[in-house]
Amino acid sequence: MTKLSISLMLTSARTRPDEMADYARHAESLGFDALFVGDHLATVAPTLESTLMLATVAAVTERLRVGFGVMILALRQPAWVAKQIATLQQLSGSRVILGVGTGGDVHGTAAWEALGIPWAERGRMTDAALDILPGLLAGVPTEVAPGKPLTLAPAAELPPIWIGGASRAAMRRAVQRGDAWFPSMLTPPQLVAAEAKLSELARQAGRLRPAIALGGSVLLDTGPTPSVPAEVMAGLVHYGLTLEDAATVPIVGTPAHAAEQFALYRDAGADHLVLGIVGDHWKRQCDLIAEARELLNRS
Repeated sequence: MTKLSISLMLTSARTRPDEMADYARHAESLGFDALFVGDHLATVAPTLESTLMLATVAAVTERLRVGFGVMILALRQPAWVAKQIATLQQLSGSRVILGVGTGGDVHGTAAWEALGIPWAERGRMTDAALDILPGLLAGVPTEVAPGKPLTLAPAAELPPIWIGGASRAAMRRAVQRGDAWFPSMLTPPQLVAAEAKLSELARQAGRLRPAIALGGSVLLDTGPTPSVPAEVMAGLVHYGLTLEDAATVPIVGTPAHAAEQFALYRDAGADHLVLGIVGDHWKRQCDLIAEARELLNRS
């Protein structure tokens, strides 16, 4: 059965801090698997910091997993990342899902330049951080710099690592270092083709194919089919989609139609869907997605 999770908008204009606890409790009451938030230092809109957002979610829930969708790991010092993740694991009862990405060009390079981190080195730096995170979280001496071992305490369980991005490099990283591959905004036929590539990379590496978690977006209603807002379309095109895909990738319509789309993604290879909500009325949209999930489970 494909799992369903929900994401919260990182922008403070869309997810007010005073609403977060209520949103998290609502998502848990509906039985979603996890609540995800995005991550970046500086974007065109005011943004909230991801680890603090997830700490808030963890504090007001008991079962709901808390996920990074995705953390831009190379923007952070790896030892501090490990300390934050270990603390979040301790606070949440080991409910963290660590989505990791290298940061696309959609938000530009201003944050990287301000921190003095070479944009071109972000992939290598991500791999290096992923290689030392297990030891740091386990509380064993780990070389953060050559000849400079560091031991962190208290130790914590290594969370599942989901590698974000649809590129071949991201697929390789998922095969080599991840528990799941975590692309976004693919059509079902595109996912079928990508799953075949991922499976071939895993075969060549002599590894099992990682799970597939797919990010998507929804706008549901019980009446006439709503239209995707123009600003959402523009954002998806800016994200890298063609105009045609930007019009069709968001799952729009009734819960019954959404269940059919979820089934297409399940059949294409998705083990987990992480759904961002287009537009307003976040809690109402969660209710409709939960209804679609029940229809999916009966199919």
